[in-house]
Amino acid sequence: MKLTRLLSAAALGLVLATPALAEDITFAVVGPMTGQLATIGDQFKQGAQAAADAINAAGGVGGRQIKIAIEDDQCDPKQAVSVANRVVANGIMFVDGHACSGSSIPASAVYAEAGVVMMSPASSNPVLTDDAAAKGWSTIMRLYTRDDAQGAFIGPWIAEKYKGKNVVVLHDKSAYGQGVADAVKATMNKGGLTEVLYEGINAGEKDYSALVTKLKDLKADVVYFGGYHPEAGLMLRQSAEQNLKFQLIMPDSIASPEFWQVAGPAGEGTMFVFPSDPQSKPEAKEAIEKIKAGGFVPEGFTLFSYAVIQAFAQGIERAGSDDPAKVAEALKNGEPINTVVGQVTFDEKGDLKNASYDINQWHDGKYAPIQP
Repeated sequence: MKLTRLLSAAALGLVLATPALAEDITFAVVGPMTGQLATIGDQFKQGAQAAADAINAAGGVGGRQIKIAIEDDQCDPKQAVSVANRVVANGIMFVDGHACSGSSIPASAVYAEAGVVMMSPASSNPVLTDDAAAKGWSTIMRLYTRDDAQGAFIGPWIAEKYKGKNVVVLHDKSAYGQGVADAVKATMNKGGLTEVLYEGINAGEKDYSALVTKLKDLKADVVYFGGYHPEAGLMLRQSAEQNLKFQLIMPDSIASPEFWQVAGPAGEGTMFVFPSDPQSKPEAKEAIEKIKAGGFVPEGFTLFSYAVIQAFAQGIERAGSDDPAKVAEALKNGEPINTVVGQVTFDEKGDLKNASYDINQWHDGKYAPIQP
């Protein structure tokens, strides 16, 4: 009788312990859900939720269901820190975000101190992971490419293709925009081409007529602009109004239909660099079909956000724990993670290894990779 009671008590203990192991696990998705760059936030949200739905349908993470918590930082550094503190206070230990480097960098300090794994699907400024590595922050990562790698790809190409042309380099003074513009400028200069103008503009302005006049006076053939689609679209429209046509080349920020909505026909022929077409990956086919069935086109950063959720799930299973430090260590152990953007591996800093790029071009409201 006593033995039976002991066994019953033990069984009851197992039953009581089970719910703690089977609790849902929450991943925060942080990006600009409102404001001028809300398109990027929507891409984050759609990709993350689609990944969570697929993983949950397959049994979850070790039997636990994934819940997604959405946070809006508006790509504002102060708001990003406030959001990061709220995420930490809510006990969330995994963050799919942020988007803008200017937000990710200050927010990363909050996450690192709390031991939260932050993995950005979009922030490209090298400072994010370089500083984290220098400070011993092991939980700061990115499932995206770096500005210096993007610069090393497109800068020499610009130098060769536009040799002898008047090339202008502009940026929006942000950590992202200036960071990528500087990287492109450095490699372009190394390739033997010097810009006729290097200048920062003020993001959010509506009148770029003075800049357009300056570009006309310089007889600009090519403009590389490190920035976002609202300013790029306005510059092109206002240039067209003054009968100025130049080849605009951008980083990855204009992989959004909103660029064409702002630029209109003036955006025709605009080129931009983006990681090798994630939508063409066979691993992405099923995910793309399901996302499109829901009425959303998985452009831009959608599939990278999806991949971050996959990486978290596989990292937890690989570590056999949801301890963030152990998960980060497991993700960096050299073994590939299977994602919708292909197999990815991380280096000791938490950066992707072996990133590759396409040059894309806008035509009639759509973009596609071109042969450089």
